[in-house]
Amino acid sequence: MADAPRGNWVDAYAPKAARPYLRLSRADRPIGTWLLFAPCLWGIGLAAMADGFAAWDVWLALSCGAGAFLMRGAGCTWNDLADVGIDASVARTRSRPLPSGQVTKWQAMGWMVAQAVLAAFILFSYNWLAVGLGIASLALVAIYPFAKRFTWWPQVFLGLAFNWGALLAYAAHAGAVSVSAALLYGAGVAWTLYYDTIYAHQDREDDALIGVKSTARLFGKNTRPWLIGFAVLAAALAALAVLLGDAAALPKTIALAGVATFGAHMAWQMQRLDFENPASCLHVFRANRDTGLILGLFFAAAAIV
Repeated sequence: MADAPRGNWVDAYAPKAARPYLRLSRADRPIGTWLLFAPCLWGIGLAAMADGFAAWDVWLALSCGAGAFLMRGAGCTWNDLADVGIDASVARTRSRPLPSGQVTKWQAMGWMVAQAVLAAFILFSYNWLAVGLGIASLALVAIYPFAKRFTWWPQVFLGLAFNWGALLAYAAHAGAVSVSAALLYGAGVAWTLYYDTIYAHQDREDDALIGVKSTARLFGKNTRPWLIGFAVLAAALAALAVLLGDAAALPKTIALAGVATFGAHMAWQMQRLDFENPASCLHVFRANRDTGLILGLFFAAAAIV
């Protein structure tokens, strides 16, 4: 596929019959799974700063990883079903399974349901608050593919959906959702606005031709100051989430060091970003896997001490 890394494991090792379905799930491009998984790790870590990790958190982290893979796959399949006409008009996406005819719409719908059902088995192992939050997230997943048709800010809807795991994982550990968890969720939304605006710059010319809206088109040549603002907002909200939490002084200090590193990594990306070079945009976008994991690792360290 045109927008998948060369030599990815799906093309190299997956059975030929399974490849179109794995491509629908973007299994050949794991960055989306990492970006969905990272806020889950943040939520677990922030909650555990107050009372420490328990054996349950091992299952919580592993299952969130599996759930991120499955729900990202289901969400991408739904996105492709909604966008099949648009994808056929964009050079980077016209080779995807639906617009290229590798699968039918009915086959894609069946695959989407299968992934969602497997994810539901994981979700129902959590407490009832987390289950309710997981079910509520489906509304955001359903709306996102259509957001680019009615707003210049579809990245907000992606952020609301992609960072829901911060609330869900926090609730699965703590049995409640605090102000700190809500602030962490807001940090994730700002972070998504940052990285997905970068991603959208790859398609801004095609998007302009077919009338698809995005923050990349909205900001245009003023994108860089907007991105700086989103990065600062993400770091500020994450810092507030730590400061207003119930952790002791040492865990908070470690977590705040993580927030500083999280912000510094985005600043490092900005120095290397060339908006006129799609390859540069894709490279910097993918670097956000490390951005998210940095914050998760520092939060985990803070919860251990």
